[in-house]
Amino acid sequence: MSEGEAAPEGARPRRRLKQAEAKERTRQELVAAAARVFARKGFAGASLEEIAEAAGYSTGAVYYNFAGKEELFLELIRSGWSRQIERRTEAVTRVFAEAAAHGGDPFDALSAFLAGRAGQGSDVSPLVAEFWLYAVRHPEVMDLVAAKLSEQDRGAEPVIAAAMERYGTPDGISPAELTLVAMSLFEGLARRRRMDKDAVPDDLFARVLRRLFGVDSRTGTQAAEE
Repeated sequence: MSEGEAAPEGARPRRRLKQAEAKERTRQELVAAAARVFARKGFAGASLEEIAEAAGYSTGAVYYNFAGKEELFLELIRSGWSRQIERRTEAVTRVFAEAAAHGGDPFDALSAFLAGRAGQGSDVSPLVAEFWLYAVRHPEVMDLVAAKLSEQDRGAEPVIAAAMERYGTPDGISPAELTLVAMSLFEGLARRRRMDKDAVPDDLFARVLRRLFGVDSRTGTQAAEE
């Protein structure tokens, strides 16, 4: 194309699209790196220089995409946490479905999943703790963190509802309520097991879930009401 000749129709939109895609990819990589650094060092202890290095970018690239550490942290809560929630929900759903399909005990499968997650030293729990601490210290963010926790519960609710239907869980508690209890129990036990493995036996989560769902651990059926 000679100098001064008009660009082919559609060339500029494609170029702008590629630039937008590259920028979004850079933002996602920075957010992913921020998740690792914030989980390891906390919000206060992490620096933008460390995050940039972990992502393989310059500090200038961070400032080009985010006004500062706080904006990056808030973006991590908004988008990064949602991706974590989606992956967690998919994993829990898969574990439950595979156990049920192959004649296994879904409660045992979920308990093993919890034990494995705590044993891997996942960065998710420390990061969620950072979100909680930040919200407590910055009440204006409390609604955002609460919304993400609700998003997490909604993702797991279909699994809980299916289990309630399968085992004939007695009336008196809704799937949403039981999901809230089960998720809180899961997170609490995972954190405790990471600190003190002996305090949380491998089968503890399964045994408590059976009680919550009204299942007889010996038969795998609904326990008789007293």
